[in-house]
Amino acid sequence: MRLPKRQRLILLGVALLLLAGAAVLVLTALDDKVAFFVSPSDVAAHKVDPDRRFRLGGLVEAGSVVHQPDGAVRFAVGDGSNVVTVVYQGLLPDLFREGQGIVAQGRLRPDGTFEAAEVLAKHDETYMPKEVVDALKAQGKWQEGQGS
Repeated sequence: MRLPKRQRLILLGVALLLLAGAAVLVLTALDDKVAFFVSPSDVAAHKVDPDRRFRLGGLVEAGSVVHQPDGAVRFAVGDGSNVVTVVYQGLLPDLFREGQGIVAQGRLRPDGTFEAAEVLAKHDETYMPKEVVDALKAQGKWQEGQGS
């Protein structure tokens, strides 16, 4: 039993609408889960939506790590030309130290401080995110053999 041409077109249209609706629902649900990488220079240039979660990568600045009485850790992350202050409540990775390349995931506070929900440092001591390496190379602050 074949459907008339008009009924087939209506059925196809309804199927396409349902598929489009499902795609919109999936993308909306994933929107808050996706965290884009941002450098401290991007933060300084206000290229970041303050309400959006993102990953901040760079080098922990020398002399910037301060353990606060409430258990939080405050430190600065830089990319050679700009620095962002980071606040993190929790246990830092064992290899976290000044001069180490790190990636922190979280949100930007209205005062410009980055509130990290997670701080990542790879087990390799020479680890640095590719985007940070690219940013340092672009500024002439990267020396070959400095990392992987």
